[in-house]
Amino acid sequence: MLEAKELYSYYGKSPILQNVSFTLQRGELLAVMGRNGVGKTTLMRSIMGLTDRLEGGLRFDGVEIAHMRTPARAQLGIGYIPQGREVIPRLTVRENIVMGTYARTDGKRDIPDYIFDLFPILSEFIDRNGGDLSGGQQQQLAIARALAMDPKMLILDEPTEGIQPNIVSQIHDIIVRLNREMSLTIVLVEQNVPFARKVSDRFIVIDKGQIVISGKGAELTDEVADKHLTF
Repeated sequence: MLEAKELYSYYGKSPILQNVSFTLQRGELLAVMGRNGVGKTTLMRSIMGLTDRLEGGLRFDGVEIAHMRTPARAQLGIGYIPQGREVIPRLTVRENIVMGTYARTDGKRDIPDYIFDLFPILSEFIDRNGGDLSGGQQQQLAIARALAMDPKMLILDEPTEGIQPNIVSQIHDIIVRLNREMSLTIVLVEQNVPFARKVSDRFIVIDKGQIVISGKGAELTDEVADKHLTF
């Protein structure tokens, strides 16, 4: 589903990612881990074409996308929930979700019913402005907006950061359902090591813009976490 080969990603003239290579099979969940500021978000943005320059190979579903613009990547089926959510505050919940449908290539603009099964609160607040929701509700809205495009792969950049604990548990449950029940391929930036170990098929740890260790989810041991993820 996704293959990165010797990626270098730049902001200005500085390479933030250097020689990054990994693969992700259809239906798998990849946990991307690392300390703050090491390049995790840059990797997510690189997959979406949101850095200044990208060198190397990046294939999605058999298509080379390294030099595609962001809208074209979305139309291929890559859904992105960025760090900070980026909900449009003056649009309603309904309008925010419908925005996601404009990446569809079949012209459908209806909100899939299953989204409200996943996020009942969004149905209740459907005509409320996005800016009036709590942080946890906005995160649910951001995920719903990405799902409305009917993605083949979902990228989530620290979806539980700064969210109240009860909503964190809900979002973790939804990520598991999307991956295991709906077979959605997921790339997840996550700081919760026990959760990442439990749900990921494979993981990579980034440090200073490079992958320093990778493996199957079960191989994300406490020893690995202590060495590469503690501050």
